[in-house]
Amino acid sequence: MEKKIFFLNPPSYEGFDGGAGSRYQARREIKSFWYPTWLAQAAALCPGSRVLDAPADEIDVAKTVEMAKGYDVAVIYTSTPGYVNDAKIAQQLKAAYPSIIIGMVGPHTTALPEKSLEGCKALDFVARGEFDYTIADIAKGVLLEDILGLSYIKNGSIINNADRPTIEDMDMLPSVLDVYKRDLNIENYFIGYLLHPYLSVYTGRGCTSRCTFCLWPQTIGGHEYRRRSVKSVIEEIARAKEMFPQVKEFFFDDDTFTADAKRAEEIARGLKTSGVTWSSSARVTVQKETLQVMKDGGLRCLMVGIESGDDGILKHIKKGINTDQALKFMKACKELKIATHATFTLGLPGETKDTIKQTIEFAKRLDPNTIQVSIATPYPGTEFYREAMDKGWFVESNLVSDSGLQQVCITYDGLSSKEIFDSVETFYNKFYFRPKPILRILGTMIKDGDIRKRRLREASEFFTFMKKRKQSH
Repeated sequence: MEKKIFFLNPPSYEGFDGGAGSRYQARREIKSFWYPTWLAQAAALCPGSRVLDAPADEIDVAKTVEMAKGYDVAVIYTSTPGYVNDAKIAQQLKAAYPSIIIGMVGPHTTALPEKSLEGCKALDFVARGEFDYTIADIAKGVLLEDILGLSYIKNGSIINNADRPTIEDMDMLPSVLDVYKRDLNIENYFIGYLLHPYLSVYTGRGCTSRCTFCLWPQTIGGHEYRRRSVKSVIEEIARAKEMFPQVKEFFFDDDTFTADAKRAEEIARGLKTSGVTWSSSARVTVQKETLQVMKDGGLRCLMVGIESGDDGILKHIKKGINTDQALKFMKACKELKIATHATFTLGLPGETKDTIKQTIEFAKRLDPNTIQVSIATPYPGTEFYREAMDKGWFVESNLVSDSGLQQVCITYDGLSSKEIFDSVETFYNKFYFRPKPILRILGTMIKDGDIRKRRLREASEFFTFMKKRKQSH
């Protein structure tokens, strides 16, 4: 008997972006929400389903419970920082609807299936790894013991079914666009460095890089880049353009869209005649020739992980890049007039007061259009987590504060958790309060009234956030 599935990115801390699609599970400096693409992809396989992205829609717990009425199964995306809160919501759903089947999905349940089940008595199952077809089997009414990738409790014991193989033919997955259209308000999704409104899709899963701190490839996506065909990507963007005429920019949210440079070029050439503006993730190893083809095909901005200005740290975390490559990449992007958003992470293994200063100076030298500065967080399931456990670096078990702010949960000899925490604000101040970034921001505000309003709002959110952040520590 088929079951109706209620897919839920649950209510959480105010402004908490920890849903299926966000790699940065905490409140951000400005209002930012990624699309719940992983939930939408599973929902596309389940007739009669619904996706509720409660944080983006600003829906509280009471309303969420009310909206779950009439569904046979609730599938909750959970994260390590949000698990305790999400478990409470699962219990409220079970109390309201005793017959409802409740499960959790995501990297947290993949890394810690037993603890996830033990920590929430309302749970009937958790899914491990890619959960698209696991939940599709639930929807079809397949018995729990016959579903690959599932963990559940039977007669007081936890049963871990055999792993589900990763999906190799990505073209077999249905498009997420119909779920977006049916269930999401795309105007609710903001990312500071993307045009608004934007629309996000995956053209592939997995990442060939081996970064020790990166969550998704080590838990769900894997280290093989499994790609959709170029034809299917181009057709989906053409359809998205018709379905969402208000969209100003499309974002390819693959872990590393440029991991297959030839394919990235083919997609760019295919999009050239469509006139769409798009952006994507990238690595600094992309050659200028490929960047040129992408630019000609409508590329506007690249999100690139730099992480550190110290080559020793980059080697330790297995980033697979060096600072010279980053400088060459950024120089090429500037010459081609491709905007860049660079991400940095403070507190990675090997960090010292001097390497923090070095990274800040390196960021100023790179001078990307915008930056994001995060605190190194050892998520369960990652090599960084195992290293932190082995070496006794943990000083705090909670990855976020009671208000959803990212906390420093590790410390090193010669570098305290407080020094790592304080360095984030120092980084932002030293980078943005320079003539070049200020003039860049003012220039865009002068040219476009909508951008002017947005930047003023973001500035207010940023300074309010940083004030609360300082008060919380």
